[in-house]
Amino acid sequence: MSADYIKRLEQGRAHPSQPVIYALSRAMRLSKEEYEHFCAVAGHAPACEGCVPTHLGAGARRLLDRLDAGPVGVFTAAWTQLAANSSWAALFGDPSTARGWEPNLVWREFTGLNHCIDDLDDAERFRASLVSDLRVAVARYPADPELTELLAALHSASSAFDRLWNSAPVTAPGVHRALIVHPQAGRLRLDLDILTIHGDDLRVALFTAKPDSDDAQRLALVEAIGSQDLSASEPAGGRS
Repeated sequence: MSADYIKRLEQGRAHPSQPVIYALSRAMRLSKEEYEHFCAVAGHAPACEGCVPTHLGAGARRLLDRLDAGPVGVFTAAWTQLAANSSWAALFGDPSTARGWEPNLVWREFTGLNHCIDDLDDAERFRASLVSDLRVAVARYPADPELTELLAALHSASSAFDRLWNSAPVTAPGVHRALIVHPQAGRLRLDLDILTIHGDDLRVALFTAKPDSDDAQRLALVEAIGSQDLSASEPAGGRS
């Protein structure tokens, strides 16, 4: 959004669309209640009942602000990524550049785009937990058309997903061991913890390294390289 458009909104000379309201609510860090009031004032309905919540609540924002010991990504209940900290972007790339179903972790896992967990037993357990969690989302949000489309696309694209959907036991996300290969820093073995923010029904993926380990040093190198890349992309005058 341009500065001129923001000015016209402030002066009442423009009427924001629903996507603009959502973007502004995230930028202003509104609570769920404030976001819903914002929608009502602008004459728009908030996210429909029966749809997967996509509001980045205060708890998730605090996690992104305060957890700086490793990459942190925030996902919807359907495992579509909403946000990430700078460490995540340095390790996996900027999630805002993903297109189509690429922001969805279940899609990435079952279509060969995700290459984190190399232990076969742990990978199967990780996949089963994703599918189990997605089944819960489908039952909880039956009116979400995007979730219905995602499910159809997964069944069509992956026989492994189809098999697990029909057979995987109910499991809870837990702790996994991840192997990530970075082009400059090399191989990193990290712990992957999956947390749940119940009030907003969000999922948080948190990667950490054992303190003072070689992996911790490599992760610090990744973050340093990432910050250099971000600095290099800024205008010559630096941050405004």
